[in-house]
Amino acid sequence: MGKKILRIAAGVLCAVLLAVALLIGALSITEYRPGEEEDVPLMRSASGTLRAGESIKVLTWNIGYGALGDNADFFMDGGSEVYTADEARVRENMEGIVKTVTDISPDLMLFQETDRNSARSYHVDETAVLRSAAPGYCSSFANNFKVSFLPYPIPPIGKVDSGLLTLSSFYVSGSKRIQLPIPFPWPIRMANLKRCLLVSRIPMENGKELVLINLHLEAYDDGEGKAAQTEMLGRILGEEAAKGNYVIAAGDFNQIFSNADTGRYPAQEGKWQAGQIDISSFPGGWQFLMDAETPSCRSLDQPYAGADKETFQYYLIDGFILSGNVRAERVETMDLGFVWSDHNPVLAEVVLIP
Repeated sequence: MGKKILRIAAGVLCAVLLAVALLIGALSITEYRPGEEEDVPLMRSASGTLRAGESIKVLTWNIGYGALGDNADFFMDGGSEVYTADEARVRENMEGIVKTVTDISPDLMLFQETDRNSARSYHVDETAVLRSAAPGYCSSFANNFKVSFLPYPIPPIGKVDSGLLTLSSFYVSGSKRIQLPIPFPWPIRMANLKRCLLVSRIPMENGKELVLINLHLEAYDDGEGKAAQTEMLGRILGEEAAKGNYVIAAGDFNQIFSNADTGRYPAQEGKWQAGQIDISSFPGGWQFLMDAETPSCRSLDQPYAGADKETFQYYLIDGFILSGNVRAERVETMDLGFVWSDHNPVLAEVVLIP
């Protein structure tokens, strides 16, 4: 009897090892391997020219892949859910996001966590939904999460095809995907995010360019990844400013700027905490802007709807970095009650100084 049990156990172990080997092999074959720099396709509809001296509205919003509304909690942030919305709720969230964007009518829009063909958002093409809200805009998309099958946790997340989407009411001459440092080793790297910058160039009437950088920096590393990605961002910002270009970098930094006031949002024990960007490490007149009046993100350890709002960790992690030749007239985090996403949109009104 003992030998029979050992044979069964050995057989089960061999089957498990074989399944793991096949999974690693499949992930290795299908791993997303972007280049250091890649041109990304542009859908050009806008033909307008951007002029210095005009006030423009710029919106950044992490839309939580349409599935992190006020009903959601998420296992990576202390919650219990993997699939955080059904298909009807994903579509409802996207409708709310589209209505908000339509009401604001920004000139430039930078979205993060935008799914195209992902199991977690029921294969809703959210890029198409957002483009439909701005039919006269130029648009570009860059993957920062592309996995044929994500086996973790149980139930597995499955296929993910997600990234950054930029929309412009002005003519865009080109867009590039620039790969950021990846902090995760093999084999974890194969089924993880490959974070990037989506850099769009908008020619201006005065011969310069507005360089628009859409970003979503590292969240779940030990801190080294955030630091390396921030350093690379700073280097690119400096190169563009040295050319005399106007530069706007915006998105989800997963860090707070060192000049931001976090007094209203004290750290809660056991909750995910954001890193910090030391703005003194960016020489040369850069402006680091976050609206401390309203949090841009909330913790996902429990659903937001119907809960005691005092039990949540709030964050300031979405904002703008502007070059010295861009004047900020207003930066406002719009308090939408986290109904459609775990992030609130952040709107800036800026003037490119002649």
